[in-house]
Amino acid sequence: MTLTLSERVAAFVQLGQQINSESYFFNHSIKPILGSIYNSNGWFTEQSVTKSLNSISEMLREENLIEWLSAYHMSDNNSTKNIGIIMASNIPMVGFHDLLCVLISGNAAIVKTSKDDSILPKIICDKLIESEPRFKYLIKIVEGKLEDFDAVIATGSNNTARYFESYFGKYPNIIRKNRNSIAVLSGNELSIDLQNLGHDIFDYFGLGCRNVNKLYVPIGYKFSNFFESIFSFGYVANINKYANNYDYNRAVYLMNSLPFLDNNFLIIRESKDFSSPVAVLNYEYYSEIQEVINDIEVHKNNIQCIVSSHEAIVSSIDFGKSQTPMLWDYADNIDTIKFLIELNN
Repeated sequence: MTLTLSERVAAFVQLGQQINSESYFFNHSIKPILGSIYNSNGWFTEQSVTKSLNSISEMLREENLIEWLSAYHMSDNNSTKNIGIIMASNIPMVGFHDLLCVLISGNAAIVKTSKDDSILPKIICDKLIESEPRFKYLIKIVEGKLEDFDAVIATGSNNTARYFESYFGKYPNIIRKNRNSIAVLSGNELSIDLQNLGHDIFDYFGLGCRNVNKLYVPIGYKFSNFFESIFSFGYVANINKYANNYDYNRAVYLMNSLPFLDNNFLIIRESKDFSSPVAVLNYEYYSEIQEVINDIEVHKNNIQCIVSSHEAIVSSIDFGKSQTPMLWDYADNIDTIKFLIELNN
């Protein structure tokens, strides 16, 4: 079933308009089942689901799609490939960008959702098919084994990635592992910068690969302004799963006499690690910014994005923007559209 590129774009533009939190569809079709979504995954609060769908809606603005796709040459005559998509469930609809890439490039999607995020993908796919009925023949959601595919895009942990590589390694693939994001502070940030940094840390409870798990701070950095600036994010302590993680990690550090600072909803500890448990933020001191630049280069394959306003940190993004990526901000810096186009070459 062939759709032209313009027809595919038009369908996704319409989808974006309909899943926005201010739309009739959102308020009458998604909002009533937010309780069921939360019951299936205690991290998927109304705020998180709404933020995710609004972010997707913004992605799907026509001008954004046109700008994104203008960098590629896509023929409407390419043969359709069956692309298996294995979605993660750390944040709501985290696999949407892969679905978009597969369908917008003229291919068919065989989607295996996570059991912890099985409701939203079906709703979104059904709505897309309602916008463009011919997508019915290009989307298949499977619960069991992934079969009859030409290539695979899979996202998971380092452990599941080993399984993916063993099982899918003989096929063209994109297999993503754990990555973490960092922020580099100069010590001259304004309170509004640090407040925006709170979004990079706390949105989706820090579960996304684009969430900041580690700060680089200059020697002598005082955290009092940081704690004061993120005070408004204290709502996370009202979410049982987050609160349980905070209480557990705090108890572990106390029992083991490990030094840390906290503000009753976030623990910060000095560590060179890039990953941190939920409710914990690592930090590392530096004396010269070149030390940070060198460390970033050494660990670049473990870093998803860098948040900073420091002029010496290239390819950084603004505070508060880590969880609002643009269409061309590819996970792990792997160009998914380029990968899909090359399957036909």
